[in-house]
Amino acid sequence: MTERIAVEPGLDYVKEYLTGQGYDVVDLGSGSQHAAAVILSGLDENYLGTAKASTKVPVINAEGRSPQEILADLKARLQKER
Repeated sequence: MTERIAVEPGLDYVKEYLTGQGYDVVDLGSGSQHAAAVILSGLDENYLGTAKASTKVPVINAEGRSPQEILADLKARLQKER
């Protein structure tokens, strides 16, 4: 089964890359309740705490990172969750 990843709108380069890597990518908020991870454009401490508490899945900050770096982080964090 393909893992669903919720990505914040505006991170099209991340969406395209992860889709090309075989992930089921959805916009954050539309179908993201069953996502294995969430990727955001930037985080502050309050939002990160809220996101982790409400989603219980890895929340990854994409700010200043390449799609390859995001994918490496995503794989590592999903592996930890198993």
